[in-house]
Amino acid sequence: MKTIYSPTHLRHAGHWEVAGGTLVPGFEKPIRAEYVRSRAEAVGLGPILPPSSFTLDAALRVHAADYVEFLGKAWDMWAATGRHTTALPMTWPVKGLRNDRRPESIDALLGFYSLDAGAGFQAGTWDAIRSSYETALTAATLVKGGERAAFALCRPPGHHAGSAFCGGYCYINNAAVAAQWFLDQGAGRVAVLDVDYHHGNGTQEIFYGRSDVLVVNIHGDPATEYPFFLGYADETGAGAGEGFNLNLPLPWGTDWTDWGAALEAGCRRVADYAPDVVVVSLGVDTFERDPISHFRLTTADYPKIGARIEKLGLPTLFVMEGGYAVEEIGVNAVGVLEGFEGR
Repeated sequence: MKTIYSPTHLRHAGHWEVAGGTLVPGFEKPIRAEYVRSRAEAVGLGPILPPSSFTLDAALRVHAADYVEFLGKAWDMWAATGRHTTALPMTWPVKGLRNDRRPESIDALLGFYSLDAGAGFQAGTWDAIRSSYETALTAATLVKGGERAAFALCRPPGHHAGSAFCGGYCYINNAAVAAQWFLDQGAGRVAVLDVDYHHGNGTQEIFYGRSDVLVVNIHGDPATEYPFFLGYADETGAGAGEGFNLNLPLPWGTDWTDWGAALEAGCRRVADYAPDVVVVSLGVDTFERDPISHFRLTTADYPKIGARIEKLGLPTLFVMEGGYAVEEIGVNAVGVLEGFEGR
């Protein structure tokens, strides 16, 4: 399986986030992607290729133009105020406040275009966002060109980014971009299967009113887990999208027995939908020792995930999302891909 990877992600580094009431170094750190790349090389997964260049046209198919413009300008606007720490929001337009007027101040814009304080900006953040986006599209072109599967080693991740907001370490929704790109290239239906511990709220929001993209999420119950305000089982789609969104929330402590059963249910739904291609939001923060998650999957479980997805018999694009137990992330993420290939 070919892997698309760009070292440009390293420019998004040294950022901070708010966690547990404290400002801490970001859990979404550069070494994550380096461990995955190294593991792919070590097991001989396949060629590791650089991304091609793309315009932002594909991003604008799923994201608002003003939001994408903001992503490209956020750091420069922040630095222009004389600050050179991580640009983080501190105020949000919650219920009772106005969100119909785009503000001018960078401090206000950070809150206007975000859902939390987990997607900060540094000097190289936009470069990394662009390279992650191009990584996903390059891998998608491989699948469109006839590859059975390809792996987009994206960093930063994307599935928490909605049509006009960032958050949860995510800025451009790479999986959603790829799904829309497949449709624009002639696919009739696309399924997004999100196996990250945290609900892919951004992907759900983008496609919630549509029937040409089925979105399936297996994740921690939002009653107790981030992103808290989306991901419940009764969210099944709206309007033309009714019945095309499936959430499978699970409680803290879930191990392979129940998680594997949820994967089976999700894969059956994908098979019934009969898409032309599957986009897998590949998060491995379901691991038993992940520092910010609470499932109990073991390293031996990850090849089983890939093997079950392979049984769908469909062209498949894997897009890297979360996973923060960095010493194990490479073995676990690549384990899914090895399982897909029957190794």
